Amino acid sequence: MTLPTLTGHWVGFAGLAVFGFAYLLVICEERLQLHKSKPTVVAAGLIWSMLAVAYAQTGRTAELEAAFRHVFLEYAELMLFLLVAVTYVNALEERRVFEVLRAWLVRAGFGYRALFWITGIIAFVVSPVADNLTTALVVCSVVLALGAEAPRFVALSCVSIVVAANAGGAFSPFGDITTLMVWQKGVVAFGEFFRLFLPAIANFVVPAVIMHFAVPRGAPAPKPDRVRLKIGARRIIVLFALTIATAVGVHSLLHLPAVFGMMTGLGYLQLLDYHLRLRGRRSGDEDYTFDVFRRMAGVEWDTLLFFYGVMMCVGALGVIGYLNLASQVLYGGFGPTSANILVGIASAVLDNIPLMYAVLTMQPEMSHGQWLLITLTAGVGGSLLSIGSAAGVALMGQARGVYTFASHLRWAPAIALGYAASILVHLLVNRAVF
Repeated sequence: MTLPTLTGHWVGFAGLAVFGFAYLLVICEERLQLHKSKPTVVAAGLIWSMLAVAYAQTGRTAELEAAFRHVFLEYAELMLFLLVAVTYVNALEERRVFEVLRAWLVRAGFGYRALFWITGIIAFVVSPVADNLTTALVVCSVVLALGAEAPRFVALSCVSIVVAANAGGAFSPFGDITTLMVWQKGVVAFGEFFRLFLPAIANFVVPAVIMHFAVPRGAPAPKPDRVRLKIGARRIIVLFALTIATAVGVHSLLHLPAVFGMMTGLGYLQLLDYHLRLRGRRSGDEDYTFDVFRRMAGVEWDTLLFFYGVMMCVGALGVIGYLNLASQVLYGGFGPTSANILVGIASAVLDNIPLMYAVLTMQPEMSHGQWLLITLTAGVGGSLLSIGSAAGVALMGQARGVYTFASHLRWAPAIALGYAASILVHLLVNRAVF
């Protein structure tokens, strides 16, 4: 089905202006106190409505409806997948899994430099499963508890956590929204993401080594805090692992969308919820109290609706013809390697989700190695600035006044070296797939 190009039509110009204005409001979210989902959702409605008017005049409304359903289905799969994943993470948090980890590190008596590496490694290891935003928030809470008397340690650790969480999320379909989109699109198979493991390590380790010498010596005062896991915590961990295995198996063996496996995994958690409720009624122990729907209510709906607005806006701009035009200029003019590196750098200023969705919609002719490269650069490029990723923005709020745009920018050259190193490692290690 070939849709008419409207890049020179009034709808094309108006759609571009509406999206640009909406994104400007997103960038000014903190100053305006306006949730980022609101302007993008409205913008999506306006652009598709203008498209509907234009297509009605040509009698091709059925073709536009098919295009809308295609984009909306992609979003629905992504939203439900994330809903299940974040529900599990919220359940683990409610069962005190992350709190136990924090208390153990506080009691252990490590020095600041050791803690700088431990928290960075934890962020790198956990983010492939728990997504980079959640991981960054959890590990940052640990750093704030440990560094109450050492603000420089907190600032440097937050920079390292952002870099580590974004790098760890780049080699897993579950680690970032962009990798999830690439996997669901079928461009990269589940096992192939692990080709990016060594490049991701380089991205994290290079700036961490440089920052290490700026971390203060000494150690925080040990605290005797002891926290116990709530009943069912270990079973939720097992069910989360089983849910991921189900999603991978469904996608790889049954050739059904991975979201089908994730929704089945949500059923596992609901059955555990029922079991714990029964045990709680019989024993009268409040520790059994668990409500899966409350954990679902704790999902960051502003973020999910922001994804809706962005994906629908970018999808509409693709229907207009702007993405084909951008693909010709970017990938035809610069070549895939330079284009993919530039997209990663651009993600430090613009959100990586619309950038990756735009590339997936363009479908430029690229080798498998190039698709892995754009997956890597879009995932880690946002680390160059604190505003370049959800993890960085969230930590600026959590460690307000200590971890700032300026404190992150000070280490941008070191992070850029890590960005370059990750690309070089990928080009070297994975040269067989280019």
